Parts: sequence; C-alpha cells; structure tokens
Amino acid sequence: MIVKLLPILTFIAALGAGVVGGVFFAFSNFVMPAFARLPAAGGIAAMNSINVTVITPMFMTALFGTGLVCIVLIAGAIIGWNQPGSFWLLAGALIYLAGNPIVTMAFNVPLNDALAAVDPASSNGAAVWTSFLRDWVMWNHVRTVTAIMAMASFWFASR
Repeated sequence: MIVKLLPILTFIAALGAGVVGGVFFAFSNFVMPAFARLPAAGGIAAMNSINVTVITPMFMTALFGTGLVCIVLIAGAIIGWNQPGSFWLLAGALIYLAGNPIVTMAFNVPLNDALAAVDPASSNGAAVWTSFLRDWVMWNHVRTVTAIMAMASFWFASR
C-alpha cells in the first residue's frame, strides 16, 4: 500500500521542501543581511520578533510535516527499492531530514534561544549578535541548500 502512495507523498515532499527552501533562501539572501545593517539592539529585537512569529501552524507544518512525510518516503523507498526513482526518493528524504528539521533543532533553535536570553542593549548583546549572525546564517545556508537539493531529488524520483 505504501508504494501506491509514493507519487502523492513525493509531490507533497517536493512542495514542502520547496516552500521551506524558499523561506530559508529569503533569510540567507536579504532578511539577515538587512538585519545585519541595523544596530545590534535593533537587529536582535527584529530577529527575536521573527523567532516568535514564525511558530505558526502553517510554517511548522511545512518544516516538520515535510520531515514526517520524508520518514514515510524512506520506508517506501526501501520497501520499493526495485522501483524506478527509489534512490532519488531515499536521497531526497535523508537530505531533507538531515539538513532541515535536524539542523534547525540542533543549531538554529539553540542560537535563537541564546539570542533571546541576552539584553539587546548590552555590550554582551552586541557580541552575541555578531557571532549569531555568522553562525545562524551559515546554518541557514545549509538548510537552504539541503531543502533545494531535496526538492530536486524528489523531482528526479518522480521522473
């Protein structure tokens, strides 16, 4: 039965990876550079505000729901390994899981939490902001690239 659902789940995963990759692409290319141009206290306040408002059912479903679909796709790719596209299906699902939900929870969220704990107006706040920009953006680049790679892999799997 799972093999019969693979085309629709692959489509859903491709859409989810594309949406997530697009959001992260925007952050890497113009949101974070814009925040970096602000004084530290303003950049911290803006980022902290986004970190609160991003927790919506829509975005959490895109980020983590796509991850859940990827878990099912891994099982489907293994069960139907002899089917065309199984390699790309497995690759896309693993790339997405490693590069998005796992990187988000292991790196970006702890950085966000550390930023939220600092006094934006303090000298320590400015130092945290400087390292936050460097580290958070680097991990966001990883999320962007892996989401786009996963989307492409899902496309190849469906060919």
